[in-house]
Amino acid sequence: MKPTEPLILAIDNGTQSVRALLFDTRGNLAGKGKQDIEPYFSEQPGWAEQHPEYFWEALGKACDLLWQNTTADPGQVAGVTVTTQRGTVINLDRNGEPLRPAIIWLDQRHARVDGPVTGPWGLLFKLLRLEPTVDRFREKTQANWIAQNQPEIWSETRHFLLLSGYLNYRLTGQFRDSVGSQVGYIPFDYKRHRWAGKHDFKWRTMPVTPDMLPELVKPGERVGELTAEAAAHLGLPEALPVIAAASDKACEILGSGGLSPEIGCMSYGTTATINTTSRRYIEPVRMMPPYPSALPGNYSTEVMIYRGFWMVSWFKREFGLREQKLAEQKGIEPEALFDELVRAVPPGSMGLMLQPYWSPGVRQPGPEAKGSIIGFGDVHTRSHIYRAILEGLAYALREGKERIEKRSGIPIRKLRVAGGGSQSDAAMQLTADVFGLPAERPHTYETSGLGAAIDAAVGLGLHPDFETAVSAMTRVGDVFHPHEDARQLYDRLYREVYLKMYPQLQPLYRKIRDITGYPQ
Repeated sequence: MKPTEPLILAIDNGTQSVRALLFDTRGNLAGKGKQDIEPYFSEQPGWAEQHPEYFWEALGKACDLLWQNTTADPGQVAGVTVTTQRGTVINLDRNGEPLRPAIIWLDQRHARVDGPVTGPWGLLFKLLRLEPTVDRFREKTQANWIAQNQPEIWSETRHFLLLSGYLNYRLTGQFRDSVGSQVGYIPFDYKRHRWAGKHDFKWRTMPVTPDMLPELVKPGERVGELTAEAAAHLGLPEALPVIAAASDKACEILGSGGLSPEIGCMSYGTTATINTTSRRYIEPVRMMPPYPSALPGNYSTEVMIYRGFWMVSWFKREFGLREQKLAEQKGIEPEALFDELVRAVPPGSMGLMLQPYWSPGVRQPGPEAKGSIIGFGDVHTRSHIYRAILEGLAYALREGKERIEKRSGIPIRKLRVAGGGSQSDAAMQLTADVFGLPAERPHTYETSGLGAAIDAAVGLGLHPDFETAVSAMTRVGDVFHPHEDARQLYDRLYREVYLKMYPQLQPLYRKIRDITGYPQ
């Protein structure tokens, strides 16, 4: 790296950590500072909250670690960009001060639904039998819960922002945010990439008003400039440009090189997803919109497995203490030993099949859904359970792939896999086998930060356009090709067993909910 080479500082505020990442114009990581964070605190069961100032303080610590661990000079930074977790909301007063803790996307509280939506929209939803879907949206809208349960806070709310909007405000003093970050229960028009029109039904489902929302700019456009206070907090010169990026999942896709609908970009993270980038508005599930892409004017056609790799973390916490202690003694990463667990078991986990519906959905799966494991026998060990978890997630994402293909009419021919789970070679090979496609790992683990840096590189004029930037800054690392015997086995298990599990178990899930009241 040349001493005068321009660099981009990408701030990636995820669920588990805040990372300050320096990228050059070829997509190389020139420096990294990572500050682990508590994802949330919970004052009541199902609540997930965090203080907004906590994220800002963690960002400062991440930058301190960055400058301690890089030879790069802060004077080389040409601009700053932000990507964050999706759907986390923050209430600010007229002075820009937080009124309450942020409600994190993992939060499970529900607002009260008082009657149907009024006016023509209500009649239309009744006619189309969409009332349960719309009511689920109203239940999950955090603004509704706050207005119902903390009316004094809602009456003081002057700015209602996503975490991305809050961090952009702290950096620039401007209430602006990226179009590409607008994912959540907010009055956003996912088709036109702007705030919903005045006649849109969303205004009838929540108390948010247009003046509470930030000004939107496209990915790659300027949000503002670093204030003196923010520059000192980040260890950077004052007045550097802050460029709009997008949500972490959208940036992951761009950082993986996913510019077209033939490339399926998978994220093995807290939420597991499969996405394609398209210029067409395609709902992978009816009434579930594609999200805005980090590529301006494009859509991310996404199927999500909520809390996807949460089950992997749960397994490691509950059953993986031996591997974690052994790895610490050997000075190696625990993932290497967990990969050994996977390889100790044949494909198909000797008949153990798992359905990864840890949290209920809106339509598929429905609100009654629960996770299931079938096929237990006396031959099964924790290794079989661990492999079955990974296989179940891959089956669910393959189902999502086929749904996207059916809706778009375009076959997915390549897989790019990012996120924490992608660092497991065993998980990558298993993915290739289940999908029957080569599974490609991007050259860097920090794909969401890289995607944000690509947005910034174009916005700063360091690359002339997105195609050039993606070509220069992304590349494929390891490639895992399917093994034919395993592919055939997985294909039969997927078609003859997995696809039939939810339809057969759904009536039992409903009975469980009726008897126990869980899930609500």
